[in-house]
Amino acid sequence: MALISQSYVPYSCHDMNIQNKLQRYHAGKLTTRSYNGMGLELKELKIQQPQGQLSYGGGKRQNNLYQNYMHKGRGNLLVVAASPPTEDVAVMSEPLTKEDLVAYLASGCKPKEKWRIGTEHEKFGFQQSTLQPMKYEQISELLQGMGERFSWDKVMEGDFIIGLKQDKQSISLEPGGQFELSGAPLETLHQTCAEVNSHLYQVKAVAEEMGLGFLGIGFQPKWAVKDIPIMPKGRYEIMRNYMPKVGSLGLDMMFRTCTVQVNLDFSSEVDMVHKFRAGLALQPIATALFANSPFTEGKPNGFLSYRSHIWTDTDNSRCGMLPFVFDDTFGFESYVEYALDVPMYFVYRKKKYVDCSGMSFKDFMKGKLPSLPGEFPNLNDWENHLTTIFPEVRLKRYLEMRGADGGPWRRLCALPALWVGLLYDETSLQSVLDITKDWTLEEMQMLRNKVPKMGLKTPFRDSLLRHVAEDILQLAKEGLQRRGCKESGFLNEVAEVVRTGITPAERLLDLYHGKWGNCVDPVFEELLY
Repeated sequence: MALISQSYVPYSCHDMNIQNKLQRYHAGKLTTRSYNGMGLELKELKIQQPQGQLSYGGGKRQNNLYQNYMHKGRGNLLVVAASPPTEDVAVMSEPLTKEDLVAYLASGCKPKEKWRIGTEHEKFGFQQSTLQPMKYEQISELLQGMGERFSWDKVMEGDFIIGLKQDKQSISLEPGGQFELSGAPLETLHQTCAEVNSHLYQVKAVAEEMGLGFLGIGFQPKWAVKDIPIMPKGRYEIMRNYMPKVGSLGLDMMFRTCTVQVNLDFSSEVDMVHKFRAGLALQPIATALFANSPFTEGKPNGFLSYRSHIWTDTDNSRCGMLPFVFDDTFGFESYVEYALDVPMYFVYRKKKYVDCSGMSFKDFMKGKLPSLPGEFPNLNDWENHLTTIFPEVRLKRYLEMRGADGGPWRRLCALPALWVGLLYDETSLQSVLDITKDWTLEEMQMLRNKVPKMGLKTPFRDSLLRHVAEDILQLAKEGLQRRGCKESGFLNEVAEVVRTGITPAERLLDLYHGKWGNCVDPVFEELLY
């Protein structure tokens, strides 16, 4: 649990080593992903030599990763968005090095005034007459209808519509047709909650006319994997074939789970490390507060967050609590080394996914990938690879808090409020680090294992996790108050959970055993958006 040792030299967005590394750039055009923590937008940007500024994520920053060619004099490089898939246009004159991959992560550093909030959430669509999952044909019609009525741009894979795009928001499909909104990078929680409400209004306006509804819950409560339609996306076909080889619950993860997560920025490598450690240590508390997946195929499954449990036997090479994050020398380079050891899923070439499941990105960097002998990766391949890693907190050029179940709209606003209050306020963040500094790796793993079943009633040291959650919630509230945006009211939904010690899942179980008469069907009305 030690912090970075004084002898360790971190990357920083203000560090001269990074500044120098980022000076040299080929004049020309760069297609890049404007993704300041979350929203998706392809932009064509004109780069000036030798120290031109690049408009990125709503601001201008000299230290963009893609200028990382000082020492190598690299040739033309065009980088495109990883998802939705795009024509791969990156041309590398030399193979990528580990230094390039580290610099890619370091390029996410930005000053505090540029920090944004990005919320992503998934939901289950269903046919209101039968409660059965939506078929792809219905999803296609729904996406077409939303695009036409609310001016979204269609995202296609071959002849299939697989998503929508509007400004810096995107709508995508998870493997079983779960609808996901990836929100824009926004400054306040008021904006992100308004975005969620607007999205749900649009979805509902079109879906109701089609006899469809959407359910806010963490795990499909009624239907088996065999009942779930498969979306026509090439990457999911590869994952579907590979998952049973590495874990028993991977297909459940793909087809029957929904989450809500928030993506947050960092100012430097040190700041990233602090937020990563705080996020990992407290992720079980978030899992408990938002636990909302107690049913499987119509009956209680013995868990409060079965969605969380599923990740424990999906693929241990790419999931989990990442104990190395608490090593004294942890930083961007450590995460790159970890990610390089995670087996690949695919490479995207010529508008098709090439199956590379189980292969090594290190071999790819040497031009020895069995599926593409002689080819070398570009930064788009690296970005794609990072999306196939599923720890409780994930690092890209921002940090993703991934421990919460999907739920009704008020909880979709509460999840980002919790983490913004804890991680975007220096005082609250330091308090979290102080509280958790003597937590052992064994204790944190114990919480990770037990919370999905026991929630806030999980024993911790001489008390219950609920009592730790009380302190953490207070820190989040104080952090939001110091932001001065009148955002602390968004915590009311989780404040009630902490006050009573009763998770959302336990309330659903009480209804199931009482008012619902041991029938799960009423949950589709109870948690209908």
